[in-house]
Amino acid sequence: MSDRRNVYFYYKKDEDLTEKVGTLIELAKQYDFHVVDDYVQANIIVSIGGDGAFLQAVRKTKFRSDCLYVGVSIDETLSLYCDFHIDDRDNMIEAIMKSQIEVRRYPVLEVKLDGKTSFKCLNECSIRSSIIKTFVIDVFIDDLHFETFRGDGMLIATPTGSTAYTKSVNGAVVDPMLRCIQVSELASLNNNLYRTLGSSFILSENRKFVLKIVQDGNDYPIIGMDNEALSIRHVQELEFLLSESPIKTVKLKDNSYWEKVKRSFL
Repeated sequence: MSDRRNVYFYYKKDEDLTEKVGTLIELAKQYDFHVVDDYVQANIIVSIGGDGAFLQAVRKTKFRSDCLYVGVSIDETLSLYCDFHIDDRDNMIEAIMKSQIEVRRYPVLEVKLDGKTSFKCLNECSIRSSIIKTFVIDVFIDDLHFETFRGDGMLIATPTGSTAYTKSVNGAVVDPMLRCIQVSELASLNNNLYRTLGSSFILSENRKFVLKIVQDGNDYPIIGMDNEALSIRHVQELEFLLSESPIKTVKLKDNSYWEKVKRSFL
């Protein structure tokens, strides 16, 4: 990080947190970092909060692949994206000064709606019915019609997103060093008339995954990108690819992804 000196702090502007962040800003200045007010000028973006704040920080700063993202937790325990705690400033200084940090590249999911507008996700994209009616979706892998899904919706996740919403629907926990996409069903309808795979499946980074919504009156899905809902009403097709530009995050050398999984779930 010696050649990266411009720091942008992303955090919720409440009184208690602003005071704590103020001490971090002063600390950064003491060690010759330049604190900027515009994320465009930054090459280090520091998120203050939990995983939700980190997801928002990445989204609000446009998934920049030319800078480092640093997660700082304000809760008692560290989370998936946060290797530092806001009250443990000595640990931050020691890690930086003694080069105890590493750069980890996390895959980013790119979602194209109706062949036009594109969005990015760090965790997952969910698509669900907005009315009390079975959602019908034709599922394509590359150009193969794989299945016709009927149920509440579908969840498409990155490896880091595998420990979030995807895990709650019995998806696999995936190592983020594997560039892949995981697809999970939400309350699929399986009987003598209708059939889906009925389990999560994983696609390689080179696959193209497409969902085509059957236009049967349920044409206004709720689409979630990480922890935000899109305000888009009418969608017919969603195409999913892994972005060629991952985000780069700072992690401690002795705090691997699997150590975080163990700490969070075991």
